[in-house]
Amino acid sequence: MTLTSHRPAEARPQSAPGSPGGGRFGAGAYPWAMSGAVAVSVLGASLSLNGVLRGWAWFLPVVTVVVVVSLAMALLRTFRVPPLLVAAGGLVSLAFILTFTFFRHDSIAGFLPSQATFDALGRHLRRASETVLAESSPVAPNAGIVLVTCAALGLVVILVDALALPLGMPATSGLGLLAVLVVPAMIKPQSVGWLGFLVTAAGYLVILACSQWFAPDARTQADTARNPGQISRAALTGAVALVVTLLLQLVVPGFDQGTFPQGSRLNPWGSASGLNPMISLGNSLRTPTGEGRITYATNATTPLYLRSVTVDRFDGESWSPDDRNASRRAGTGRMDAGHEILAPEQIRQVTVVNTGDFTSPYLPVPYAPESVNGLSGRWSWDPATLSIKGTDTNSREQQYLVQSSVPKLTTELLDASSAPVRGVPEEFIRPPSNVPDIVRTTAESVSANGRTAYAKAMAIQRFLRGPDFTYSLESPVQGGYDGNGLSVLADFLTQKSGYCIHFASAMAVMARLEGIPSRIAVGYAPGRLTGATVSVAGQGTLPEYEVDARDAHAWPELYFQGLGWVPFEPTPSRGVVPAYAQDSSASGGASTNDQNNDGLVPSGGATAPSAPAPEPLPLPGAGTADGGSQAMPALYTAAGLLLLVLLAASPRLVRGGLRSRRLRGTGSGRNRLAEPPLVWSELQDTAMDYGVRPRPSETPRTFSARLRNSLAAGPLDAGTSQAVAVLTDAYERHQYGRPSGQDSVPAGLLEEAAVEHISQVRRALRHKAGVTGRLRADWLPPSVLSRWGTVGGWPLRILARAALRVGRSASALWHRTRSGIRRLRQG
Repeated sequence: MTLTSHRPAEARPQSAPGSPGGGRFGAGAYPWAMSGAVAVSVLGASLSLNGVLRGWAWFLPVVTVVVVVSLAMALLRTFRVPPLLVAAGGLVSLAFILTFTFFRHDSIAGFLPSQATFDALGRHLRRASETVLAESSPVAPNAGIVLVTCAALGLVVILVDALALPLGMPATSGLGLLAVLVVPAMIKPQSVGWLGFLVTAAGYLVILACSQWFAPDARTQADTARNPGQISRAALTGAVALVVTLLLQLVVPGFDQGTFPQGSRLNPWGSASGLNPMISLGNSLRTPTGEGRITYATNATTPLYLRSVTVDRFDGESWSPDDRNASRRAGTGRMDAGHEILAPEQIRQVTVVNTGDFTSPYLPVPYAPESVNGLSGRWSWDPATLSIKGTDTNSREQQYLVQSSVPKLTTELLDASSAPVRGVPEEFIRPPSNVPDIVRTTAESVSANGRTAYAKAMAIQRFLRGPDFTYSLESPVQGGYDGNGLSVLADFLTQKSGYCIHFASAMAVMARLEGIPSRIAVGYAPGRLTGATVSVAGQGTLPEYEVDARDAHAWPELYFQGLGWVPFEPTPSRGVVPAYAQDSSASGGASTNDQNNDGLVPSGGATAPSAPAPEPLPLPGAGTADGGSQAMPALYTAAGLLLLVLLAASPRLVRGGLRSRRLRGTGSGRNRLAEPPLVWSELQDTAMDYGVRPRPSETPRTFSARLRNSLAAGPLDAGTSQAVAVLTDAYERHQYGRPSGQDSVPAGLLEEAAVEHISQVRRALRHKAGVTGRLRADWLPPSVLSRWGTVGGWPLRILARAALRVGRSASALWHRTRSGIRRLRQG
């Protein structure tokens, strides 16, 4: 039998002993250690975001995303996937885990994005944008802002990993960590915090240590990672850096003064000031600067409250305005409160407002406006609350005239208003769910003696303005209940110290528990005379008042049938207590604002559209039942999963088919012979799959000796060594022996012997490989992936070859058709 000579199988490169993944720690140590360090450092940096985001509900999704992305990239790098595809795999894993965490019910199989996923993504991004623009820290961790946080930290993981590993610049990986730390450093009064800084620094040092231990820089002295002097030099460098840092902060102005005072929120969309409708007062209350100045002139006998928005939904951990976009009406030329006012006397007021640099989507006006004229841009108003919001504009540099009307209220009129409430939307009446016990019991005990709604309202206001409560901007921060929400309200009633939002929300919630419709108004308390006057047509000369961030305020409004929405003032020493709400037993009557009034405006911050009520983060295991309409999506999902399974199994199938063809002998009967070059190629590929890669210019005998040495410690070494020797000898005799037909030259190996020898070597390699090595050899064999070039390139190559064959067949068919037509014409 004549045998066709084959070239030796192409040698494959082998990692140098000092390269990442080689040496004493094995192929998998370096990527896993480095990915762990990256994950620890990024999670450490994310710890500092507590205070930028309220509470810790956001941290578990962050941990999930960071860990999944890090593990995915480490796994790909363990399989020696090219660096560019490792980064791409990190992005894919980030997309999958974000889909699974936030859009599980809007995706295919819970993690594959669909059109519904992108629609939900748009809603989440709009919510995150509104939160960034409208809130001051700490912001509520709604689903939108947590999604953006997780996505940003996932990208930081990919960036830090790319800098530390494929780009070989581990020191510069600190830039990605620094990008995370800059956010709390500029926003939080406490800056980064010691815990976040220490964990981040520890992770960063581990990144540097891994890079030097596993892959020391060839440009430095050899084996610098193991040099005993390295530790002392590192300690000295760290000590010098620490001393310089401690001394430098004494001469560099901190964030308590200057560009970012007291952690004012950073606004990259421009500098402006305005009212924060989210009632997240935060740091702006503690450093009022008097920005966002508004002036107004009115014919009212006393200065007015200017009202922008209302909050009426009290469920959850963060309350926000409901814009009711579906029911809003365009134009402000004529407005109607929508309920009947039966008071014997109405007070009509005319007010001219100049907003100056106050920037907000909502328009500050006296309540209740009947018309607003002189505005530029398009505006709409909510019939339920009479709040006015810009459609394509905001309040900056607006000058307008407001005509408003309120009933003249008296104690007797309110006390007599006992008719059942009618015509009020349910959201103003419904008590919040999951009310803390302290809130419910306090409401019951305080209003127990009240016979009418007015008596109960006065009892609640009297309780909150009593001597047991104090106004403080610092107590909520120190006690950890700064902000709004039912849990915050419970802490406030326990500590009995807070600012306007705590008092207003306490009265509004307790009033609802007692059956009185309520809501919270956000705006400005009465301001101060400027000494100037404004001429208004038909009104003559009116005195001018001014308000700014120091006058920003929140107060409750309660509904009384026939009288409408009536404001109360439960915050002690703030605002003005109206005559109908003054208690004769109280020590004082009205009180005016001073320099410590509530400020809802972050200094230097612009106010943009308010963030809607936060969505709860999706919980694992939650599901919906959609019935038979889900049959087709289920089939598509099953088909997609089947395709994914086939794609995942294809390298294994290809490897098995290649092994079978190589070991298939020629001839008949029991004397079927396997060709030594094919068997040798199978031996090299088997060794490569389990980590023993052929080296360039390596002779068969050298490779055989290295393979036998790597298996020498195993229990199967004797028989395996003999099998490798037989296969090597057969290959050398075939390639370098005498031509076929001369004596003592075997024509090949018996098929049974070749199969047995390869199987024996494979069993020995599997025994030494470990679980990870076995899985890689079975499902992602390097011998197959190296031929495909890249993990993701083989489907394209198959498609390209198929397209080429189809094109050639079509071309041949076209030529045959033309030849046939030509012959028919000639005939």
